[in-house]
Amino acid sequence: MSKRHLTRRQNWRIQKIQDERTERASRRAEKAEQTLIGGDLGEEREGLVIAHFGVQVDVEALDGGDAGEVRRCHLRANLPALVTGDRVVWRADNAGSGVIVAQLPRQSELCRPDMRGQLKPVAANVDQLVIVFAVEPTPYTNLIDRYLVAAEQHGLQPLLLLNKADLLRAPEHDWLQQWLADYAALGYRTLRLSADRGEGLEPLHEALKDHVSVFVGQSGVGKSSLINALLPGVDLRVGALSESTGKGTHTTTTARLFHFPVGGDLIDSPGIREFGLSHISQDDLLEGFIEFRPHLGRCRFRDCRHLHEPGCALLQALQNGEISQRRMDSYRHILSSLA
Repeated sequence: MSKRHLTRRQNWRIQKIQDERTERASRRAEKAEQTLIGGDLGEEREGLVIAHFGVQVDVEALDGGDAGEVRRCHLRANLPALVTGDRVVWRADNAGSGVIVAQLPRQSELCRPDMRGQLKPVAANVDQLVIVFAVEPTPYTNLIDRYLVAAEQHGLQPLLLLNKADLLRAPEHDWLQQWLADYAALGYRTLRLSADRGEGLEPLHEALKDHVSVFVGQSGVGKSSLINALLPGVDLRVGALSESTGKGTHTTTTARLFHFPVGGDLIDSPGIREFGLSHISQDDLLEGFIEFRPHLGRCRFRDCRHLHEPGCALLQALQNGEISQRRMDSYRHILSSLA
């Protein structure tokens, strides 16, 4: 099915509705804040945002006698947008909630552009990007490559994770096996497992230990099933694939942070079928393809786009087998989408 293109007026109406909703939410937040400030608030403390619900967030106390306790907090109107993983300063009230008074500096963040092309953070203070794909729904290397470029952009360590590996059949899925081999040959860490069967989870436990990881990938690849397998008792809702499209249905509606008993945190993000890179430059895109790096700056022309120019070092590397045709095609596809 081809992607539906909205008219300028349709985009304007959608944005107008969103702006109106944001304004109403801000008014509710200001009213809630005045109510809280008018009451008795405790001392300022540090906390961790573990879930986001519009003008409210769930904050886990990081200090004090109730460290580990979670409270639903309101945001002060002058604060920047917060995301799961943010560390904040907050004050508790006497009714079991509280108010966030400040955001602490982020060590890292994962961002993607919204429908207007403006960058929006998805998760904060993460150091590992776990790219989840599966035998079903059909994976796309271009989406995987977009995530890999994003990982390079934000300084995150990528991990490629193939779920539903029990569905692999030869020769039907030889192409998928080759993908994994190609990525592993480039130096990327790859894992294959089956969350439903509980197979191959131990290497994943080790890979997640002592990291703050964020799960990304298409809807329906089994991110929620993976979390249920990794953290028994969480019991996230799991959705089936759509019979009409073969794509996943969204079951995760907000990014949520989970702690591992052995150390490390995990952020589960809503399923993302597309990951835009329209905000980056061609140079940033080239750096995101790690096997391109040894050849950069060696082309005959300084403004080479590596499409068909004579004396192109990347095209020569492609001819020599140092760069795969699949990755070159993926680069060109992403390049065509850049502003």
